[in-house]
Amino acid sequence: MNYEIESALDLYVDSHISPEPEHLARLTRESNLRLINGRMCSGHLQGRLLKMLTMLCNPKIAVELGTFTGYSALCIAEGLPEDATLITIEADDELEDFIRRQIDSSEHGGKIDLKIGKALEICSGFADESVDMVFIDADKREYPDYLKEAIRIIKPGGLIIADNTLWSGHVCDPAYEKDPQTRGVREFNDISAGLKGFDTVILPFRDGITLLRKCAILSPS
Repeated sequence: MNYEIESALDLYVDSHISPEPEHLARLTRESNLRLINGRMCSGHLQGRLLKMLTMLCNPKIAVELGTFTGYSALCIAEGLPEDATLITIEADDELEDFIRRQIDSSEHGGKIDLKIGKALEICSGFADESVDMVFIDADKREYPDYLKEAIRIIKPGGLIIADNTLWSGHVCDPAYEKDPQTRGVREFNDISAGLKGFDTVILPFRDGITLLRKCAILSPS
């Protein structure tokens, strides 16, 4: 697609969906000003999708692997019921102060429990089938392990969401065969495609979002 057309479509879409809350627009600006990789923020469109998916899922306990600056966490929290909790996990302790400022300044911050550390280690402490929704957006090399842990902790009827599952098209480009991040995403996709007891779809949206819903009642093998 022509870059100018693609940019025009992005602007068109942004102007025809629910508006981006002002505090999230400020967060995007601050992330791009203060951080080298500020573009990793979820952004307006994905943020509104995360809020809507959260509202449709209506979770009591949600888990996010990879907080970054807190944009996606705040969008998920916005969609949570008042008595629900989002446990968001970030490996980079240098981001902690930045994230906590964003959480503390949001009216939805009280729903968020930020944990700093390795996602797999923290998730290992969660009981089987104890979580209603999981959002995966962390180290792509560990995506297969994140998925296995998400499958363990998700309740029947629960939703797993994973970002970047098309990985800029690298998943189907032989030139990236040996790239560890691409290999991680490809393995995640291969596992997802073969899962029994889950409904799975990849949305070719931004960098690819995969939705996996655990069937409430598993069909006989």
